[in-house]
Order: sequence, then structure tokens, then C-alpha cells
Amino acid sequence: MIEALAGLLATTRSDQVLRVGVDGPDAAGKTTLADELAESITRLGRPVVRVSIDGFHHPEAVRRRRGPLSPEGYFFDSFDYAALRRLVIDPLGPGGDRRFRSAAFDHRSDIARAVPEQTAARNAVLLLDGVFLLREELRTCWEISVFVQVSPAESLRRALDRDVALFGSTDAVRERYERRYLPGQELYRALAAPMDTADVVMDNADPDLPVILRWPGQGA
Repeated sequence: MIEALAGLLATTRSDQVLRVGVDGPDAAGKTTLADELAESITRLGRPVVRVSIDGFHHPEAVRRRRGPLSPEGYFFDSFDYAALRRLVIDPLGPGGDRRFRSAAFDHRSDIARAVPEQTAARNAVLLLDGVFLLREELRTCWEISVFVQVSPAESLRRALDRDVALFGSTDAVRERYERRYLPGQELYRALAAPMDTADVVMDNADPDLPVILRWPGQGA
């Protein structure tokens, strides 16, 4: 699957920057997929720009203004899409100068980041992973979009393995997911229907055996 998807991306719009959004719920495997794709595309001879939505959080005061466990706050207030477009998406889009910055904010320390400006190659593939990438504000920004699907139960199961050190306890992880992240993803699905609009949809319930549910030109 990685080889097939890398081949698709490496050969699409090969004379200009290709912007690819790798979307999906929390703990679905988006970052792992994007990193593996980056390695495969690079081996195929096409340069890659790797960016994560995590570098474009709003300050904590904005993210938590509806309450620390608000699912609406998670969906509406988490990320600075204006900065993401200004610093990454638009410069790498048609007519852009290809000068970009890969991050703008460190949400762990809650301070702005001074990231050096870089210039992407003319035929680079931008692999940008993160939640909510097919919301209305960003839907038209991707030449190809990938949605990595897992169930809410699997998202929580993986989070209980992965995020205890981050949140301090299994109880804290469970509360954060059940009250904020999973309902926020449900809101996203209701408002944006990302699985209906993504070019590629993969079920990643078993990372060793991902299942392709949609592929360009094949429909759902």
C-alpha cells in the first residue's frame, strides 16, 4: 500500500509542487503514514516537504476558551489556519514563491516559534498530516487528500497506550478522549464528511494490513 500510494504521489503533477493532506482522527496513524510515504517518495527521486498541523496550534488561551474539555473548542479553536495557509499552503500552491516555514507555534511551551524560512523544490511533494484537514477552510487546498480511518474505540485504545506520559494517567487520557477528542471528531464528520471528499480513504484498524476503501478513479 505504501509503495502504491508513494508511486501515485510521485507521478502526479511531477512538474510542480503537489500538496497532499493526510487527514484522520486522533491516533489513526497519520504521522506514521506520512513519514513512510516521505521515505518512499524520496527513494523514487522526488523531493518531499514534511509539515504537521501540530506546528500551527493557537495559544492555549484560544484553544481552551470554550473549556478545556470542549469538543467544539477542539474543532473550532485548536489551529491557526490563517498562519498555516500564509506560511505553507499558499506559498507552495499555484503562483506561490515556494518559500515556506514548517511551523509557527510550540503548543507544549505555548510560545511562538521562529522557524527558518526554506524554499521548496519546484517539483516537491508537500506531505502535511493532521486532524481536520478536510474542513471547509482547507478542503480545496490539496491536490490529493488521504483520509486514514480508525474507529473511535480503536482511537481510544491506541491513545491509552501512547498518551499516558503526555496527560499523566490513563484516567486523564480517557477523559480527554471521551469528552473532547472523540466528540470533536464526531462534530467534524457531521460538518465536513471527510470520508466522502478524500481522494484516498484507507481503513487502518490493522496497521499491518490496511484496507483501501477509495482510490482515485475507482470511487468508493
